[in-house]
Amino acid sequence: MNSVGKQEGETTKEKWWRWHNANPQVYELFERFTNEAINNGHTRLSAWLIVNRIRWETMVETKGDDFKISNDFIAYYARLFMAYNPQHEGFFKTRPMKG
Repeated sequence: MNSVGKQEGETTKEKWWRWHNANPQVYELFERFTNEAINNGHTRLSAWLIVNRIRWETMVETKGDDFKISNDFIAYYARLFMAYNPQHEGFFKTRPMKG
């Protein structure tokens, strides 16, 4: 398995972080589309909606497994956006993560 595939004993968060670092264009689009929604007056939105917009509007070239953006990674992108943009804390509804 290549360097982006899941390593033995690796958590989903660790797998996402390696995948994220190998595919920075995904977060760039996530942040761009989220800021566009905020600038259009939205105060809350679904991170799933943002990821599906990425899927719909682009053909993102990713490295690794046979998926474009794993659904398992969406919650991490929402949290990363709010960590980088604390003024928008709560824009995405989050729940406690398993594990």
